[in-house]
Amino acid sequence: MLPSIKRIIPRLYALLVVVLCCAGGSTFRAQQATTVPPAATQPKVNSSEFAATADEVLQQVSLITGLKQLTPVKKTLRSRDEIRAYVLREMDEEKNPAERYAEARSAEAFGLIPKGFALDDFMVDLLTEQIAGLYDPKAREFYIADWIPIDDQRMVMAHELTHALQDQHFQIEAWVKAARPNDDAELARESVLEGSAMAAMIDYLLKGTGHSVEDLPAIDPSLFAGDMSKSPKLQEAPQFLKDAMIFPYFGGLTFSTAILKPSGWNGLSAVFAKPPVSTQQIMHPDVYKSAKIPAAVTIPSFQKLVGVDWTKIDENVMGEFGWMEILKQFLGEKTAKPLAAAWDGDLYALYEQKQTKRLILIARLHLDSDEHAAKFFGLYSGALEKKYGARQNESRLPNFLSFDTTDGGVFLRCVGTDCISVEGTNRTVFDGINEMVGWSAAPAASKAIAAAH
Repeated sequence: MLPSIKRIIPRLYALLVVVLCCAGGSTFRAQQATTVPPAATQPKVNSSEFAATADEVLQQVSLITGLKQLTPVKKTLRSRDEIRAYVLREMDEEKNPAERYAEARSAEAFGLIPKGFALDDFMVDLLTEQIAGLYDPKAREFYIADWIPIDDQRMVMAHELTHALQDQHFQIEAWVKAARPNDDAELARESVLEGSAMAAMIDYLLKGTGHSVEDLPAIDPSLFAGDMSKSPKLQEAPQFLKDAMIFPYFGGLTFSTAILKPSGWNGLSAVFAKPPVSTQQIMHPDVYKSAKIPAAVTIPSFQKLVGVDWTKIDENVMGEFGWMEILKQFLGEKTAKPLAAAWDGDLYALYEQKQTKRLILIARLHLDSDEHAAKFFGLYSGALEKKYGARQNESRLPNFLSFDTTDGGVFLRCVGTDCISVEGTNRTVFDGINEMVGWSAAPAASKAIAAAH
């Protein structure tokens, strides 16, 4: 996920309580399942009533989506402990400990989570608190939290049973994994799944009103955030994790609605044959419709420059959503959103020193114009300065920034439409990287400029 946005949150085709809260605002009837009741007061749902309701909802979402039920769907009520066990099992199956360690360190390196943040443990607790229901494509089984009242279960069922139907027609697990190793493309595919399931859920909730999801105005997730104080773990979450959890649902819903309006549900099903290749295509459906794809970006291996004590532990694509989150962290959303929209491809790599656990982070970003690259340099320079409060030997030229920190040197340079940032190493390594990508040597800072900073 950003640092592997996708991988930080394990693949769970689930409807979250936070999304129940969001969808249950003024747009629809008020929902009561905005928080999870204490164990002592959890209602016990009648299993036969649950099964009958699930069958009715499945029939309705089949009519809404146009996806016929091809095989029976297993439906099960699950306790909180059982859902927690599923989350743990899914995390273990999705990635090994080394991958989980690498993604946490990448998130730290980009400044998206605090250093030393216990990401695995936090995500298990957060997802256990938040999951209202889920569909497991491996077992082809639909689970729902047994503490949610039957009336509120209908909404969860509509969402999750849409996944079940999609799985029968499109094999969703394999379809999402086909985007690998590109995490940004994988997140885009997951956004199609969650967004289309949100659209089906909304159509189900609006049935009989004469309206559908296509009638809704643009949805701003911040307007439907609900009372986060009633969700203890979510309230504790770094902003990046909150955004990453919500994006597939609401970013995906915006995308799905844009496809539905001219093409209907047949058009949305056709997306499975022509999936989006980036979160940019999710955030800007017109980019998807234009078939514009991001530029291929490469980063040379600089293992020889740093020596055998350093190991590359992560490499992936951030995407527009990922860069928006990084820029938002330091510059605020108003500045981050339009700047990230100039994204046209990227790649990052993270190296770790074996003994000291020091990090070197390199990111190469391709912008859509020289003008936007220059703007990115100016604004991201400020972001890096905010990220590293204690700086020495700082110097800035029109397209080159450098300064020293206790964690190593920080460098940012833009040439044409490409920008490269390197954090945690020295000028020799940075110069070597410049040579490897075919750039001339970065200019030396004049004493006057260096002194001014």
